[in-house]
Amino acid sequence: MTAGLAPLTMFGPDFPFAYDDWLRHPSGLGRLPVERHGTEVAVVGGGICGLVTAYELMRLGLKPVVYEAERLGGRMRSVRFADGLDTVADLGAMRFAPAATTLFHYVNRLGLRTEAFPNPLSPAAGTTFIDLNGRTHQVSSADDLPPVYREVGEAWQRTIADGAEPELIEAALRGRDVAALKTVWNRLVAELDDQSFYGFISRSKAFASFRHREIFGQVGFGAGGWDTDFPNSILEILRVVLTGAEHDQQRIVGGAQSLPDGLWKHASDSIFWPAGTSLATLHPHGPAPAVTSITRCGEGLRISTADGHRDYPAAVVTPQVRLLATRIDVEESLLPTEVWTAIERTHYMGASKVFVATDRPFWKDAQGPRLGMTLTDRLPRSMYLLDDGPDCPGIICLSYVWNDDSLKLGPLSLAERTDLLLRRIARIHPEVEIRARIIGEPVGITWEDEPNFLGAFRANLPGHYRYQHRLFGQFRSARNGLFLAGDDVSWFSGCSEGAVTTGLNAVWAVVRHLGGSSHRDNPGPGDVYDDIAPVTLPYS
Repeated sequence: MTAGLAPLTMFGPDFPFAYDDWLRHPSGLGRLPVERHGTEVAVVGGGICGLVTAYELMRLGLKPVVYEAERLGGRMRSVRFADGLDTVADLGAMRFAPAATTLFHYVNRLGLRTEAFPNPLSPAAGTTFIDLNGRTHQVSSADDLPPVYREVGEAWQRTIADGAEPELIEAALRGRDVAALKTVWNRLVAELDDQSFYGFISRSKAFASFRHREIFGQVGFGAGGWDTDFPNSILEILRVVLTGAEHDQQRIVGGAQSLPDGLWKHASDSIFWPAGTSLATLHPHGPAPAVTSITRCGEGLRISTADGHRDYPAAVVTPQVRLLATRIDVEESLLPTEVWTAIERTHYMGASKVFVATDRPFWKDAQGPRLGMTLTDRLPRSMYLLDDGPDCPGIICLSYVWNDDSLKLGPLSLAERTDLLLRRIARIHPEVEIRARIIGEPVGITWEDEPNFLGAFRANLPGHYRYQHRLFGQFRSARNGLFLAGDDVSWFSGCSEGAVTTGLNAVWAVVRHLGGSSHRDNPGPGDVYDDIAPVTLPYS
């Protein structure tokens, strides 16, 4: 944080509601009629969005029934290596910015420990290798970069300054000045909705050559190269870079899944339940199985599984919305036509990861060959080195790739991927023999091949703002008790913060649907929606 300034947080910019303040307020998230206490509410999906939703509904005195097709955690999936090593790999979400203050509300509530994630050029990474066009540079910070890389970094800063008014937005975010933020951001939405990321930088005089744009795509900024994002809307990128979502990213020690697992087991402090009540104790046999259909039933909803069905007055649906068009048979009349159109048009990024465990974090040895976080234009694209201390095994993410790069790996077996990646990495680091250090079996994933995900995260294309507006606002307009939530419903593409905040939108909606309301001293997101609503773009 800059000295003397309030922190930069993911407050808006599309919907500048202070979810963190709402959560901390002593009046709580709402009140329900006494006769509604203990009412069952369906929560479809046991990822971080579903578990935050269920956790807060439980604290309000309702009885959430969580449905999960596979395992709790969703894309906060941490897996242990096959031979039982006490070491985990985060197959999905693995780095979180403190600017995500709503997410960190729960991280802190559970007392989870975090530490700096070894992003490129960060102190946590120590050494970063940049390998482009067959040449490798070893650097410790941005100051060590060859001149052309510094030129590219400066070009990006000038492009943002010329096209997005970052100083005004940052000041408004730090001061939580809704009026100032909306004035600038609403104008940018209207100006930039039809521009791709690549179009935005290619129109900039700062990116003087294709070479500069190519280097920017390969090396990027913050977490690395973003050329797989080039087709996406520039608004998606600006939401991340202007709100601090790339700054000071942290990893959760013990794995990201510690957060959803912790919420599942955490005892509620609610006066409506006996001491020690948790989501786990409310589900003594584990979560309910995969939902197969959602239909109307009188004035409520019928949730069906392979084992039968149950009826509820309300349901919150948190999986990727594309599953509503593929794997869950939802009665069409439950959602307006324009929302179905938005669901069908939602665009997703693919992503693949491969991890291996090593006998120890040997790259930290004082003597011997050097190894470090690596960015490359070769097949692995990005390699990260992680560890839990000198006496624990090391963890190497051999590759984290998106979209076309993910498709190259998708058809290969995990063993084939691992062998191929190690051979490519050996061309960058010929003096380091990683294979000799590997213990246990590799682990990996391709999210677009996972049948209950069908992609890693939403990423809007140019012109998709109107579709996102429909999905985000659905929680307030629905009258039948079916509410959509999840990071793909939110404004923040692929960010856990968006998953959490849309889950809280759904909590507000369920309370209102069941006859309750927010406390007058602590209005919820739906109460103030009209005052701070995302800008509406003309349709015709």
